[in-house]
Amino acid sequence: MVQSRPREQWLTPERRIKAMHPTSVQGVEDMISLGDLHEAGILRNLLIRYNENLIYTYTGSILVAVNPYQILPIYTVDQIKLYRGKKIGELPPHIFAIGDSCYNNMRRFKQNQCIVISGESGAGKTESTKLILQYLAAISGKHSWIEQQILEANPILEAFGNAKTIRNDNSSRFGKYIDIHFTKEGVIEGACIEQYLLEKSRIVSQGADERNYHVFYCMLAGMTREERQKLELTDASQYKYLTGGGSITCEGRDDAREFADIRSAMKVLMFSDSEVWEILKILAAILHMGNVKFKGKVIDNLDASEIPDTTFLVRVARFLGVDVRAVKEAFTTRTIFAQGETVVSHLSHSQATDVRDAFVKGIYGRLFIWIVRKVNAAIFKPKATHRTSIGVLDIFGFENFKTNSFEQFCINYANENLQQFFVQHIFKLEQEEYNSENINWQHIEFVDNQDTLDLIAIKQLNIMALIDEESKFPKDTLDLIAIKQLNIMALIDEESKFPKGTDQTMLQKLHKQQSHHKQYLKPKSDLNASFGINHFAGVVFYDTRGFLEKNRDTFSADLLQLIHNTSNKFLQHLFVEDIGMGSETRKRAPTLSAQFKKSLDMLMKTLLSCQPFFIRCIKPNEFKKPMLFDRELCCRQLRYSGMMETIRIRRAGYPIRHTFREFVERYRFLINGCPPAHKVDCHAATSKICHQVLGRADYQMGHTKVFLKDAHDLFLEQERDRVLTKKITILQRCVRGWYYRRRFQKMKESAVIIQKYYRGHAQQRRYQHMRVGYMRLQALIRSRVVSHRFKHLRGHIVSLQARCRGYLVRRDFQHKLWAVTKIQAQVRGLVARRQYRKLKMRVEAARLKEEEERTLRQQMDKRKAREIAEMKYNERMKEMERVEELRAVEDREMMDRKRALVREAERQRDEPVDDSKLVEQMFDFLPDSASEAQVPPSAFKDLPEAGQGMVSGDDIISGIPRPAGDQDEDLTEYKFQKYAATYFQGNVNHQYSRKQLKQPLLQLQTQGDQLAAMALWVTILRFMGDMAEPKYHVMDRDNTSVMSKVSATLGRNFIKSKEFQEAQMMGMDPVMYMSQKNRSIRHKLVSLTLKRKHKLGDDVRRKLQEDEYTAESYSSWLDSRPTSNLEKLHFIIGHGILRAELRPTSNLEKLHFIIGHGILRAELRDEVYCQICKQLSNNPSKSSHARGWILLSLCVGCFAPSEDFVKYLLSFIREGPPGYAPYCEERLKRTFANGTRNQPPSWLELQWLLGYCEERLKRTFANGTRNQPPSWLELQATKSKKPLMLPITFMDGNTKTLYADSATTARELCNQLSDKIGLRDQFGFSLYIALFDKVWLYKIGLRDQFGFSLYIALFDKVSSLGSGGDHVMDAISQCEQYAKEQGAQERNAPWRLFFRKEIFAPWHDPTEDPVATNLIYQQVVRGVKFGEYRCDKDDDLAMIAAQQYYIEF
Repeated sequence: MVQSRPREQWLTPERRIKAMHPTSVQGVEDMISLGDLHEAGILRNLLIRYNENLIYTYTGSILVAVNPYQILPIYTVDQIKLYRGKKIGELPPHIFAIGDSCYNNMRRFKQNQCIVISGESGAGKTESTKLILQYLAAISGKHSWIEQQILEANPILEAFGNAKTIRNDNSSRFGKYIDIHFTKEGVIEGACIEQYLLEKSRIVSQGADERNYHVFYCMLAGMTREERQKLELTDASQYKYLTGGGSITCEGRDDAREFADIRSAMKVLMFSDSEVWEILKILAAILHMGNVKFKGKVIDNLDASEIPDTTFLVRVARFLGVDVRAVKEAFTTRTIFAQGETVVSHLSHSQATDVRDAFVKGIYGRLFIWIVRKVNAAIFKPKATHRTSIGVLDIFGFENFKTNSFEQFCINYANENLQQFFVQHIFKLEQEEYNSENINWQHIEFVDNQDTLDLIAIKQLNIMALIDEESKFPKDTLDLIAIKQLNIMALIDEESKFPKGTDQTMLQKLHKQQSHHKQYLKPKSDLNASFGINHFAGVVFYDTRGFLEKNRDTFSADLLQLIHNTSNKFLQHLFVEDIGMGSETRKRAPTLSAQFKKSLDMLMKTLLSCQPFFIRCIKPNEFKKPMLFDRELCCRQLRYSGMMETIRIRRAGYPIRHTFREFVERYRFLINGCPPAHKVDCHAATSKICHQVLGRADYQMGHTKVFLKDAHDLFLEQERDRVLTKKITILQRCVRGWYYRRRFQKMKESAVIIQKYYRGHAQQRRYQHMRVGYMRLQALIRSRVVSHRFKHLRGHIVSLQARCRGYLVRRDFQHKLWAVTKIQAQVRGLVARRQYRKLKMRVEAARLKEEEERTLRQQMDKRKAREIAEMKYNERMKEMERVEELRAVEDREMMDRKRALVREAERQRDEPVDDSKLVEQMFDFLPDSASEAQVPPSAFKDLPEAGQGMVSGDDIISGIPRPAGDQDEDLTEYKFQKYAATYFQGNVNHQYSRKQLKQPLLQLQTQGDQLAAMALWVTILRFMGDMAEPKYHVMDRDNTSVMSKVSATLGRNFIKSKEFQEAQMMGMDPVMYMSQKNRSIRHKLVSLTLKRKHKLGDDVRRKLQEDEYTAESYSSWLDSRPTSNLEKLHFIIGHGILRAELRPTSNLEKLHFIIGHGILRAELRDEVYCQICKQLSNNPSKSSHARGWILLSLCVGCFAPSEDFVKYLLSFIREGPPGYAPYCEERLKRTFANGTRNQPPSWLELQWLLGYCEERLKRTFANGTRNQPPSWLELQATKSKKPLMLPITFMDGNTKTLYADSATTARELCNQLSDKIGLRDQFGFSLYIALFDKVWLYKIGLRDQFGFSLYIALFDKVSSLGSGGDHVMDAISQCEQYAKEQGAQERNAPWRLFFRKEIFAPWHDPTEDPVATNLIYQQVVRGVKFGEYRCDKDDDLAMIAAQQYYIEF
C-alpha cells in the first residue's frame, strides 16, 4: 500500500481494506460533502488542499484555515472585488467570503454579527484578524480616515502585546475583541477595542528561544542616534530583560522598519509627539531597571540587599522623574503600617528583585491599558443613531507548556468558554430548536465541556473560588473554609485576598475540595506543587508557585508613594486610579482572576447577542515551515475543535432557517399569485413555495420556521435573482413602452405644428425665390440691352483707339526715324569731318610740299629740291598716322577700363562681404590699435603707462562670466514672421523694405515715442545704406554728443504730460484720448485765429512748449528747414516727418542715436529690434545685410528687449549668419544680467564687436540693459576682431589686462583682479578710471563686496566706479562723449583704470593678507608723495619718509 507520503507499507492478509470514496481522491471545498466522514477522510482532504496551496476549506459556513507559513498571492484587490457580494459556496473557500457574508447579513437582517477566530498559538489567528479588518474596510464603500485609523491600530497593539514564542514568531500575548461600528448605509463610523489579560510576566522573564515584546527590539533598532543618546540606550544584547530567552532576533521581521510603521500609526491615531516621547522614556526606564543589580548583605542578623552600582538606577530616576534615593529605598526596603506606627524592614536579594520586577510589570501593564484607551479615543464615536456592528475576536489559543502557570490557567479557561460557545451554537442550540419546532431528525452525540467550566468557575465548587478564598481568609479559619464549597477560581481569589495565604495552602484546599471531581487530576506525589485539569483539548498540569502573587497583582505602598511624588506627569496619569484609592479600598480591590472572569462574562454575553461566524485556524507543524503537514498535530487540533461533530450535525441538520413571514416576504416572487405576507396564511404560502420550487428536496416545516439546507438557500437566492431580473425586465419593458408612446404622441403633435409652420415658411421662401428670379430676369434683359449698347459704343471707341494708336505709332516711328536720321547724319558728319580733316591735312601737306619745293628750287636744283620736299612730306604723313594710332589706342584703353569697372562691380556683388573692411569703411575714423597712446594723468605719473612694453600672458586675465541658461531651449515656435503678423500695425509685413513708414511697426502710446520711431526708421535705413545721405551740409560744427541730445529730447517726453496722465486716470486708451485732445487743441487754435487773437491760449501754449522741443529735436536731426508753430503742432499730432533737405550724419552719430533711444526709452526697445529684424529679413544687399547684423550686435550688448519679444529675437538670431548668431545671443543674456547701460559704445568696444551674437544675447540676459550706447573702444574691437582688453594698473606699478565685453560690470572686474593676485582681504579696494584734470563721479551701489569700487578720474582728478552691477563700458563711453563736448575726438580721450584702496578700516590686520598690505603701503607712499594725503606736521612727514626708507632699503 502506497500512502500519501512517499513511502510504502505492507499489510497482512487479515487486514480488510475499504475502497476510498471518490470525493476523497481529489478533495472537496466543503467537507460536509465528503463521502468518507471520519478523521482520516477529513485529514486527507486538508492535506490534499494544503499541498496545492489551498489553505481554506468550508465545513458548512465554518471556515477551516491552515497556516501556510508563507505569503500567498490570494489577498489582492482583485480578490476583494471577486468575493464582494458573493455568497458562501459560490466561489472557492476564502476568508474574504466569511467577511462578505458577515457584512451582508448585518445589512440584510439589521443584526449584530461576530467572527470568532480560534486555534492554537501559531495557527494564524492574528493574521486572519488583520485580513478580516482589511476586507471590511475595503468593501464598506467609503475609504475614510476612520478606516485608516482602525487598520493602523493593529501595528501598535502588536508591538506592545505580541512577542516571539517557540510556537509562533508573532504570538498574541493578550486577547482582543474589535467591535467595528457601521451606519445604516453600511459605512464604517468607528470601532472599540477590548483587551484581555496581558502576559506581564514576559517583561521580566522569557522562555528559552523566546523574546520580550516586539516594541523593545523595534525601538532600539529604529531610533536615531540622537534619540538613543538622549535615552542612553545601546544594543539589545546589553539588557537583561531582552536576553532572558537567549534570542534577540526574529527571522522575517525588520525591527527598524516596524518601528517606523509604529511611529506612523501613532501619528494617524492622534498620538502627540510629546506622548510618543514619554512612552519611549518609560520603555527606556524599564530596560535600564532590568540592569539594576542587587547584592545581598546582613543587617542586624537579618537578610538585606543593596545596589552596588547606581549607574542604571540614576538613569531610571531621571527618566521617571523621581529621586534616586527614593527609588533605592523603595527597591531595598518595605514600609509596614501597624497600629498607627510605621515600621521599615529590609528586603533580601530575592525580595528586592521581586519588588523591582513587580514595579516594571505594573508600569508596563498600565502603559498598555493607556495605549488601548488612547486608540479607542481616536476610533470610537458615541452612539447617536441606530447602528450595527461586526465584532472580531482574536484571543489567545489553547496552551500547554512544560511549565504552566496562572496565565495559562486563565487562557485555557477562556478557550473553554469559547469552545462551550461553539458547542452551544452548533450542537445544543441546534438540537433544542429542532426539538421545539418538532423537526424529525436523528440526535447526535457530542463532547460537552460544561463539567470543566463548572469545575473552574461556574459552580460553587470550583478552583477559582478556592484560590480566592485562600487569598482572603486567615489560616485559623481553614476549618471554616473546608465547610464552604468553592470552585477553583473562587478559591484562588479568596486565597489571594488573605495576607498570609500561600500557594501551598491554596493547593491543599484544591486537593481537598476537588480531588473527587472527574475532571480534576491530583499528582501522584504530594511534593509536586501542581494540579491538573482535563480540558477539552487535553490534560494540563498547572504549577501553583506564584499563583497567588500573580492573582493579587498588587502594588506596594512604597512604589505607589514613589509614583505619587514623581515629576513625570505622564507616569502619574498611568497610575491615577491607583493613587486615587485609599489603602483600605486598595486591599478590597478585585483580584486579577475576578477581573478576568468579569471581562470574559461580558464578552460571552456580547457574543451570544450576535450572529456568529467561526474560523478554525489549524497549525500544520511545530517548526513554522511551509509545505510541512504534521498529521498527528493536525488530527489533535481537529479533535479539539469538534470538527467531526460539526460536520455530522451540519450534514444531518438544517443550518438555514426562516420564519414563515420572512420566507414569504423574500421568496413569494418565485410562484405566481402569492400576495404579500400580511394578506395570506404564511404557513400555507411557505409550504406552497417550497413544494413548487424545491420539490421533494430535504427540507422540513416547523411550527414557526422553515428549515433548509445550505444548498437550498443558495438555490432559492439564485432563483430569486433570476425571477426578479426577469420580472424587472418585463416591468422595464412596459414602462419604457408607455414612456415612448407618450413621447411619440408629443413628438407627433410637435411634428404637426412644425409641418404647419414649415409649409408656410416653404411657400414664403418659394415666393421669394420666384421674386428673385423675376428680378434676375429683368436684370438680365436690361443687362443685354446695356451690353448691346456697350458693344456698339465699344466698337466706336476701339475704332477711335486704333486710329489714335496708329497716329501715335506713326508719330513715334517718325520721331525714331528722325532720331535715327539725326544720329546717322551726325555719325556721317563725324566721319565726313574726320575724312575732311584727313584730306585737309593731306592737302595742307601737299601745299606745304609744293611751297617747300618752290623755295628749295631757288636754293638748289629742281631734282634735289623735289626729293627733300618729298622726304618732309612723308615725315609729316607718318607723324599724322602715328597721332591717329595713339588716339585709337587711347579710345580702346578707355573702353577696356569701362569694361573692367563693370566686371569688378559684378565680381564684388557676388563675393562675400569682408566684415573688417566693412567696419573700417563704416567707421573710417578708427585708427590702428597701436597708433594711439594714452597720456596718464599727473596724479599717476610715477606709475608706468598701460601701453608701455609687451603684455605677458600671466598679466592677462581671461574668463568673462558666461550667463547660465538652457542652451538647448526649443524656440521653433517663436518666429519673427509670426510676431510681425500678430503685432505689426497696418499692412506692414516682416520683410525688407526701403520705403518710409507711415506709422511705427508696434503700437506706441505717446506721440513722442511715435515720432522717435519714425526717426529711428530713417536712421536705420541710412545706417544700413538703404537710404542715401542728404547733400545739404551744415557748416557749423556741433560738439554736443548725440546721447545728450537724445536725453534732452526724451526728458521732455509727452508721457509726462498732463493729458497722458489724465488718460491713464480715466482708463482710456492714451492714443485715442490724445487724438481727441489734439483735435480739441486744433479747433481751439482755429477759433482763436478767427477771433484774430495774436496770443495762443495758456493750455495750447503749454502744449506747444512741452512738445515743441521734441519736434524741433527730431526736425533738427532729420530736417534743417525752419517750420512754423502750426506746422510743428501738426508734426506733434501725427502728420508725419516734414519732408525737406536732410543733413548728413556720421555712422557713429547714427549708432548713438539708435542705441540711445533703446537705452533711455524701454517702450522703444522692441520697436528698434523689430525695425532691424525687418530690414534683415530677405535683404538682397549683402552690404546692407552685414551692416544690419553689426547694428544688431551692438544693440544686444547695450539693452535687452521685453520679455514678450525676447524669445522671438533669440529665435531670429539663431537662424542668422554663423558669424553673428552665437555672439549676439550671449551678448543679450549678459545685458539682461548686468542691466541697461547709461552710455553708448566706446571706441574700445567697437574694436571687439564682431563675434557671436547669440552668446552676447545671453550676456545681456545675465547682466541686464546698459545705460549708454557703444563706445569707440567697442567699435575699434569690431574692426580688429580682437577681444576687448582693459589694462588695470595697481598701486605697486604692476598692470593686469582683463578680457571684457560690452556687458562687463565693475563687480566682475574686482572679482577677477582679486582672484588673480590672491587678494583675500578685499574690504575697501576699488577700481578708478582717470582722464586728465576734470572730475566726474560715477556712483555705483555697493552690494556683495562692501568697499570695493571702480573709480574714474577726468583730467587729473579721481572718481570711483564702485564694485556694483553697473557697466564699465558706460563709464568709458561717457568719457569719450565728454571729450567730444570739449572739442576733442572720442578716440583721443586718454582714460586709464586703477585698482586702489578706497575705504581704510581701523581693524585691518597687516599679517592676515600680505598682498593687501603691500597695495595699501604703495598707495599711501604714492599719495603722500603727490599730495593726495597730507601731514599736519613736518615731523610726521619725516617719520613716514624714514619708515619708507627702512622698509625698502
